[in-house]
Amino acid sequence: MLPSYLSDTNLDSIKLVATDMDLTLLADDKSMPAGVDERIDTLAKNGVLFCAASGRPALALRESFPAHHQDMALVADNGASVYLRDELVYRDLIDRDLYHEVLALATATEGSVPVLCAFDDAYVLERDRCHEDVVSIYYRSITYVESFEELDVDSNKISIYFPGWDSKQKNDEVYSPAFASRLYLTCAGNEWLDFMNIGVDKGSGIRHLAQHLGIDLSDIAAFGDTYNDIPMLDIVGHSYVMANAAEHMHDHGKFLAPSNNEAGVLTVIDHIVDAMGAQPEPVAANQAKR
Repeated sequence: MLPSYLSDTNLDSIKLVATDMDLTLLADDKSMPAGVDERIDTLAKNGVLFCAASGRPALALRESFPAHHQDMALVADNGASVYLRDELVYRDLIDRDLYHEVLALATATEGSVPVLCAFDDAYVLERDRCHEDVVSIYYRSITYVESFEELDVDSNKISIYFPGWDSKQKNDEVYSPAFASRLYLTCAGNEWLDFMNIGVDKGSGIRHLAQHLGIDLSDIAAFGDTYNDIPMLDIVGHSYVMANAAEHMHDHGKFLAPSNNEAGVLTVIDHIVDAMGAQPEPVAANQAKR
């Protein structure tokens, strides 16, 4: 068992706080915990930048932080695009022939719903429109196509949704044998599998952001709960695994944070700002969970 976040010391050097979204910052019902805006403001007053690091595209992340996206950082698409105060500072592109190969296999594989990610836009097969209720949670601008074959767009990520919640099995049996030597594959929970270029992940995104900001990785705090968070947790100075994470994730964190349903990220942020001699901003009385 990891030691509690209360055991983390020397917090006054932290310059960046990065958090995953689903099952980390967000509760199980995908609601945002009350008080996020106040914590972002308090961190900023103490010279600490807030960053959302997610498999979600930037457009969806901006909508999640309507009051602060212009003041924070985004490591979007599992590190395939990085934004600082709404300015794109890094992006990565997958070879067109290669993404067509992935899409062809996914189209032919039962129980797979492929999504071609093109930064703020996403392309989905018309046959899979029935899954819009799930896909639209993450991709706001969706174009439905009869076939992927004629698409010729810049893409930084391919995602596959598995209605059977068997992403790990499908990865091990179907997709990893076909593509692991040419692409980085990572499960984003039980229902999603993401493909990026080798060397592109949340860890590389955080590295690009840190380099752009001129800060050390040792001065970064990060929160995560599952496989696609591992590259980020492994490289930062202050890594927090959520209490709701699977046991294997404990190998990739230094400290244990309270669960996502207990607003664990905010609790640790309060611990950080308290160590800096600051007090968190009071939560507005009328602020509801969203």
